[in-house]
Amino acid sequence: MINLDWKNTDAAVIGKEHGLDVKKEFFEYKQKISEIVSDIYANRDVPGKWLAWMNLGYKEELVKEINEYAQSVKGKFDNLLILGIGGSALGGICVTEALLKPYWNLLDKEQRNGFPGIFFVDNIDPDQINGLLDILDLKKTLVNVITKSGTTAETMSAFMILQEKLEKELGSSSKENIVTTTDKTKGILREITEDKGYKSFIVPDDVGGRFSVFSAVGLLPFALTGIDISEILKGVRDMDNALQSTDVENNIAAQNALIHYLMDKKGKNLSVMMPYSSRLRFVSDWYVQLWAESLGKEVDLDGNGVNVGPTPVKALGATDQHSQIQLYNEGPNDKLINFIRVSEFDTELKIPSVLQDTGIGYLGGKTVNDLINAEADATRVAVTDYKRPNIVINVPKVNGYYMGQLLYMLEVQTAIAGALYNIDTFNQPGVEQGKNYTYALMGRKNYEQTAEELKQKLHN
Repeated sequence: MINLDWKNTDAAVIGKEHGLDVKKEFFEYKQKISEIVSDIYANRDVPGKWLAWMNLGYKEELVKEINEYAQSVKGKFDNLLILGIGGSALGGICVTEALLKPYWNLLDKEQRNGFPGIFFVDNIDPDQINGLLDILDLKKTLVNVITKSGTTAETMSAFMILQEKLEKELGSSSKENIVTTTDKTKGILREITEDKGYKSFIVPDDVGGRFSVFSAVGLLPFALTGIDISEILKGVRDMDNALQSTDVENNIAAQNALIHYLMDKKGKNLSVMMPYSSRLRFVSDWYVQLWAESLGKEVDLDGNGVNVGPTPVKALGATDQHSQIQLYNEGPNDKLINFIRVSEFDTELKIPSVLQDTGIGYLGGKTVNDLINAEADATRVAVTDYKRPNIVINVPKVNGYYMGQLLYMLEVQTAIAGALYNIDTFNQPGVEQGKNYTYALMGRKNYEQTAEELKQKLHN
């Protein structure tokens, strides 16, 4: 199992001003954590609680359906193009970057064992989209459009472009090049799917986008590129079993949630996610959405104005030792740093014993594996010397099993943190206003009054 090392948040290590008496806090919050964990697990099957993501690790029929579809299209397409934004793309990017061979899209089809290259359109930059369309052979491209509502302007505009181009090139057979992931019964994309006869998968109810990585939203792209989704879900189930412990001493998600919550109260309101692995770099991007949308709230469950939420920051070790660590060490002491350390890499790279008579000769005979973990350990000690609180998440190896564990642990951690803040972890009202303004600016029906109000604001 992955594990958590929180000792560098303890006052015994970094002092009382910036540290916690962690064991004392565990004891004082023991009952509160027990109640929170019990409540979360008791409500995982209750409609409207938005906890259905906790059951995604157990969907064996879905795994079978996805694997059968993936097998049926294997070898037919050179490219897989994902259209989605936010939770419909970040989980996919995070896991495929971690589990596929590095530089996957530069490998030829034989090196990819017949599986397609994978591309994401997760923004609406015209230069990016046009550039991608210039290099993709759409006849050999499978397009997976992901949006539960079917109204997501960014995703659906890209879909409209791709649908038109595919129909012009392939005619009625273009439906074989499109697979949708959307609501089971309602929404514009569901209507289009039924009308056109597209193959489709379901975005389940009571699963928010940022918690959807283990649904068809993530599992379908993973399987289509040859990733073993059963192994990912095995990791989810094993972590789920461990996190059902109501004892904070034995629950790493509860420990990290509580430490973050208490550090926020001490003014450490920035949560840095810093994996020491390039393959895990997009875990930080995924974490940023999970943490920010879930915990950044204006009011609590009692209607009180609170404006809470630690701000997530993404970093990459060792890269950002040369851009951010100076600030972390000598700037404001307002951060809790989460290091991710990988024990075993897939490959080994030896540094040759050359240039022995120079100042870099000491590196000869070592491995790059040794170097990156020496950097991780050295940075952890250095920030601790500066009394900066930090946590280490130890991952034995970057594979599907441990990715399932890691991401699910962070999801549960987020749910527990939200309960500690007494907020609605699963809504996102602050996102909706911008969406409504966009609809108005683009001329969506029934948004005329908003458009008029917006024009006044834009020209003031």
